Amino acid sequence: MSSTKLSAEARARRSAEMKEFLRSRRARVTPEDAGLAVGDARSRRTPGLRREEVAVLAGVGVSWYTWLEQGRDINVSGEVLDAIGRVLRLDSAEREHLYLLAGLNPPRQAPSARPVPAGLRQVIDSWLPRPAYLLDRHWNLVVVNRAAQAVFGYGEEDHNCLVTFFTSARYRSSLCHWHDGARAIVAQFRADAARYPDDAEFGRIAADMCSVSAEFAEIWAEHDVRDTTTGTKVLLHPEVGELVFDYTTLLLPDLPGHRLLLHTPAADTPTQLRLDSLLGAAAR
Repeated sequence: MSSTKLSAEARARRSAEMKEFLRSRRARVTPEDAGLAVGDARSRRTPGLRREEVAVLAGVGVSWYTWLEQGRDINVSGEVLDAIGRVLRLDSAEREHLYLLAGLNPPRQAPSARPVPAGLRQVIDSWLPRPAYLLDRHWNLVVVNRAAQAVFGYGEEDHNCLVTFFTSARYRSSLCHWHDGARAIVAQFRADAARYPDDAEFGRIAADMCSVSAEFAEIWAEHDVRDTTTGTKVLLHPEVGELVFDYTTLLLPDLPGHRLLLHTPAADTPTQLRLDSLLGAAAR
């Protein structure tokens, strides 16, 4: 953070520039560019992404992002600016400009990944060629192995499992029985939130999801609760066809709130052969 004190006039100029810069960059990113599942595009009044869509995809509060775009004097971090930059598809020069407008010194290198115990990372990597990934308390994707990336399509823009489920057109089109899965994961998220009554982040995530997904809002209002540790996922992969996985969820005493999801090709299905083919093609 720069220690130079700005005059009121300079602060006003920087706030105005922040407002126009973020609005212009938000307007140029279409919902399709961001992989969002949207309805009739003609009903959208906002060119490009809406504020609440940027906030949810970046993993920040809608109110906080609105204040940032309005140029208010709020505390920001490089990690949050990087998340916003990824959603808005900023290049290196634009990312540096965003840092400077926020009053931060642009980093010389990309931020390091969140630390994960080496033994746990080894378990996730060694689960190959089967998909495995690690979620934190708020369903953020912490570690995703190569098979999970290839099967579920998780990429750098996917920061949260819940957000991807409800906003990604790619994920929605590939997952069979999507509506049943939606009810199950919302009920699970509500159960998780109840375990941490003092953690306001769950409420923030739920409120933001309600603002960007009418389907999430409808299911959330039903107040269903479910605690599921095993199940089956059926996907229609665009390259290899139908994949059927049995999954198991493991809670980790050494990482409270985290859960490890391990997927195994269902017996009496061609899933294992198709998975081998998919990973072999991805490696070439």
